Amino acid sequence: MGMAGQGRRGAGEVNGVAGEARSAVGGFPAALRLTVLSGVTGAALAALVVGVILERVPVLVTGGGVLVLLVLLAALGGRRSGREEPPAARIALARIEDLRATGGETADVPVTFRLTVAPEPEDERPAYRVKISQSVNLVDIPAYRPGGIAVVEYRPDKPWDVRVVTRPTPEWSRRAEAAEIDSAPESTLVSDPDAVAGSWCVVGLVALLAGAALVVLVFRGELFTSDDPPAASKPPSSSPSSSSSRTFSTSTTVSGPSSSLLTFGRMRATAMELETRVGTAYVTAITIEDHRMAVRGDSALPPAETVHLQSLPYELFPGLVREARTTLGVRAPESWRVDVTPGTGGGLGPRVRVTVSGAEGTAHLDADATGRVTDRRAVGVS
Repeated sequence: MGMAGQGRRGAGEVNGVAGEARSAVGGFPAALRLTVLSGVTGAALAALVVGVILERVPVLVTGGGVLVLLVLLAALGGRRSGREEPPAARIALARIEDLRATGGETADVPVTFRLTVAPEPEDERPAYRVKISQSVNLVDIPAYRPGGIAVVEYRPDKPWDVRVVTRPTPEWSRRAEAAEIDSAPESTLVSDPDAVAGSWCVVGLVALLAGAALVVLVFRGELFTSDDPPAASKPPSSSPSSSSSRTFSTSTTVSGPSSSLLTFGRMRATAMELETRVGTAYVTAITIEDHRMAVRGDSALPPAETVHLQSLPYELFPGLVREARTTLGVRAPESWRVDVTPGTGGGLGPRVRVTVSGAEGTAHLDADATGRVTDRRAVGVS
């Protein structure tokens, strides 16, 4: 066996270099295929979502069709690969170039082996190097030493899938004791290509996101500037007016990033927008919810019986809402509302009431025009 190992050494070096070249050449098309498929998948998913949002049937059908095609291709590829049965594992001898135990807390110790595997002559494969990790019982570790011969099991289709046979048959034990195997050159080292391909997953994820972003970029005009005006641009609705008064009401709904009216500055900006719509800053009632603000008014009423939209301390309202949600006995508030009405007379300013509702019931607190709390009504208090 020693002469056979020396005879295969030159062929092993040549085949090892050729194997590395084939691996490098074969790995690039696989990575390129993964990148392209990821990009197409991301674009198809984005097209499906964009088609639903914009109600564009061609975009929806294109995205769905591409996804169905990809699923069919994957199913056909899996069925074809499933029909190919892998060859049976084979037994061979291997020279232990080096070994190192990487732990020792249990009876079975993980050991890293560097081996030169010498397949049988009928396999028509030169000796090659491989690095494996296998758990070995503490009792069996002294049987393995650098330069020694071990019995191994390997897969011809996956030469890197090698396992040391810890309990070989008597015949293979005798062959291992009598065999001599020369070390294969480092250039013949084989490794699992799937472990290297794992780094391409990041590239695939980037391609997936890039494909989706490309579709969104193409339809950005329709996505972010819809032809259907939101509720914020609807004209104010007016109730029937009489000869002595003109009642009015309007509301707006906010949307988009940081759309909650609790966002700093959002309430005052929305109030200015409503003032522009109704053409006056004097209203008789203001209602503020998480994503909606509404006002009502009567142009025939004197200013003393109204609320001036820009005179309210909107910057203090988020703090009042937070206080109402945490101090009035509603453990999991489901909604909140701020109602502002004119004072009841006697020089009192507007009254601010913050109402919160949850599974326990409804509670509220009252505050004056400066944001000072004047009354609290917790859950269950009438």
